[in-house]
Amino acid sequence: MFEYLIDGLGTAMSPAVLPVLVFGVLGGIILGALPGLTATMGVAILLPFTFGMEPTSALVMLIGVYIGGIYGGSIAAILLKTPGTPASAATVLDGHTMAAKGQAARALSISAVASFIGGLISTIVLIAIAPKLATFALRFNAPEYFALALFGLTIIASVSSKNILKGLLAGSIGLLVATVGLDPISSVPRFTFGIMDLYSGINVIPVLIGLFALSEALNQLEKLHKEKQVKTQKFDHKLLSKTDIKEMLPTAVKSGAMGTAIGSVPGAGADISAFVCYNEAKRSSKNPEEFGKGSVRGLAAAEAGNNGVTGGSLVPLLTLGVPGDATAAVLLGALIVQGLTPGPLLFTQNPDVVYGVFSSMLVANLLMLVVGLIGIRFFCRIIEVPKLIMIPVIIFLSVVGAYAINNSIFDVGVAISFGLLGFFLTKMEIPSSPILLAIILGPMAETNLRKSLLMYDGSWSFLYERPIALAFVLLAIFSVYSTLRMKKKQSLKEKHG
Repeated sequence: MFEYLIDGLGTAMSPAVLPVLVFGVLGGIILGALPGLTATMGVAILLPFTFGMEPTSALVMLIGVYIGGIYGGSIAAILLKTPGTPASAATVLDGHTMAAKGQAARALSISAVASFIGGLISTIVLIAIAPKLATFALRFNAPEYFALALFGLTIIASVSSKNILKGLLAGSIGLLVATVGLDPISSVPRFTFGIMDLYSGINVIPVLIGLFALSEALNQLEKLHKEKQVKTQKFDHKLLSKTDIKEMLPTAVKSGAMGTAIGSVPGAGADISAFVCYNEAKRSSKNPEEFGKGSVRGLAAAEAGNNGVTGGSLVPLLTLGVPGDATAAVLLGALIVQGLTPGPLLFTQNPDVVYGVFSSMLVANLLMLVVGLIGIRFFCRIIEVPKLIMIPVIIFLSVVGAYAINNSIFDVGVAISFGLLGFFLTKMEIPSSPILLAIILGPMAETNLRKSLLMYDGSWSFLYERPIALAFVLLAIFSVYSTLRMKKKQSLKEKHG
């Protein structure tokens, strides 16, 4: 294996492959930073350009876009409170708070380092124990997926900063939105009101753009109207300190490992991983009240968690031919186009390609770190752009991003509607994150609950008869208990403090 890995590193650093990898990582970062243009979309756009390329170069470029795209979403999330991708929605909670305090450079550097750690861990795990992780992922069926989604939904209580009831209200709105479209089992239309565009449900990306980007633009417009003088926001040029590294390192390593495990489960993507890792970091923290207020650990957990998925999602893809997430599904198409058959035989018949990809992922994560740190001074200039110019640009990019998903004006309408909803929710101090979390996890929970009940003839015994499902249910109960306990301690501190 080590011989193949060394040969792979030679391939990754060769004049034929390295420029392609650099192009992929840079392109991915740029695409990820633009609202609505996800890593999946970037890989899909570049897929046709790989048809005439050599297999290793083709796969390396697409994986570079994947790794760069997941990280790139954090740039807009931190600077503009506009997650470039759904995977960066959890990054907003602490990353943008830091930027609002004038610590944009610090937040971006923490994001870059945490992303590198998460990506590096996932790649090392992918190289070392891919087949074993894939075997574990195969044990997941409908009951396990439902229990995982249930555990994910308990995070709503955790991300509801001040008022759990308001967070649950927001989560309920998200679950209601998630029911729009065709019934997953019977295909009966629900809440479509005869509108054909609603038959496929409400796309999560226009919702994301509306709740975070457009609502923030409306909030900034309101502030401009109230302010007599337009102030240009300044930022501190200081990057992360040694103290920050010591504080974030254990959390980043743990979140990277968790993200890899979650990514290896088909269907659980970077967005779910980021929220799960964020919740675990908050639950295990000695100072959970700092989360949502610019916590180093919160930001590190979200970024290491979502980047951990990059290697994890390739585990079932390469070993079993089962894509771990949407981007891995596009990469499956790239493998087939190159005449490669994913599975155990891929490692024996095409080890040069497999280990070339593994080595390139190590290099890609290093490139992502270098580009992320060097680019900070340029990224931060966005904050110094006058709001009178920046707000129309955000609105324009948001509208274009919403339209570009399906070339649909309807999606633009969805983004605008949720932008208005997010604006009014902010006025009522109701968090937007639970809505997005419920929209992502709602369909997964409903579909697999219905399938599980059909499998067990209407019995709920699958929740305690299947060990993995039972483990997730217990984690969900513990998550709710620990969150309520934490809130109670926090309220007692406020009373006596």
